[in-house]
Amino acid sequence: MAHYLVTGGCGFIGSHLVKALVKRGERVRVFDNCTTGKAENIADVADKIEFCSADLQDIDAVSQAVEGIDYVFHQGALPSVARSVADPIVTNNVNINGTLNLLVASRDADVKRVVYAASSSAYGNRPKSIKSEDLPPNPASPYALTKYVGECYCQIFTQLYGLETVALRYFNIFGPGQDSSSSYSAVIPLFISAYLNGEAPKIEGDGEQSRDFTYVANAVHANLLACHAEGVAGEVFNVGCGERASINQLATLIGEMMESDTKPVYVAPRPGDVRHSLADIQKAKRLLGYEPQVDLKTGLRRTVDWFLQ
Repeated sequence: MAHYLVTGGCGFIGSHLVKALVKRGERVRVFDNCTTGKAENIADVADKIEFCSADLQDIDAVSQAVEGIDYVFHQGALPSVARSVADPIVTNNVNINGTLNLLVASRDADVKRVVYAASSSAYGNRPKSIKSEDLPPNPASPYALTKYVGECYCQIFTQLYGLETVALRYFNIFGPGQDSSSSYSAVIPLFISAYLNGEAPKIEGDGEQSRDFTYVANAVHANLLACHAEGVAGEVFNVGCGERASINQLATLIGEMMESDTKPVYVAPRPGDVRHSLADIQKAKRLLGYEPQVDLKTGLRRTVDWFLQ
């Protein structure tokens, strides 16, 4: 039986991935310092996993965590464009230095493959709204830059050391368990939380910026495929649905699902924000066999229902 390590396994996406692996009967080790993740996210499978409470910046702890591991899902990172704009040094240290530590340790432990959680923010504000993997990156924030540098390190470790890596550029992942308690939280949980509290959701800018909102089950599906697909070492793949919605449309959909008449309020645009983002997922379909499992409306309905519990 293969042994899997999930860094950031107490985080939003990481915890969903941990549960999917446990459900498949796999051996799973979780590495997280719970700076942004929460141990409660994996409480229901705590007796079925190993847990390492440590920081990615601690190379000795990372090296211990990869001992005996076959495959690594590297979800650990300090998320949020806004946070990175406010404190680029901390974001750099965690996302770049932490990723380098993980890659060095994985190389030395003869890990078979590392699947890296990259970000669609690497594309930045390119005029072309549909983002394909051959489009030159143009990061518009420290966060976006750190995630892109992580991709580059992955490819270098494949080329120089033979460590198989695959990078998945996530497009606005959402779903049950996503944090709504922070000013750095993503837009969907913030909107749902606002409607729940009878407050007006805040839209930054004019609301016409658009995103390829992707339900978390699709990201988990892509990770599992990328872990074992043949002939894809060193590759980068978009993970989205290939459909986009504006922030205004999103607020309307959520408001309707929650039967709220509260209208959004508009505030200043967010520095470093990207105007339009839509995934071209043809490469992932062709080489990974990836197909989105859940569409936007279905995913929103499941997410709203989870918050209403």
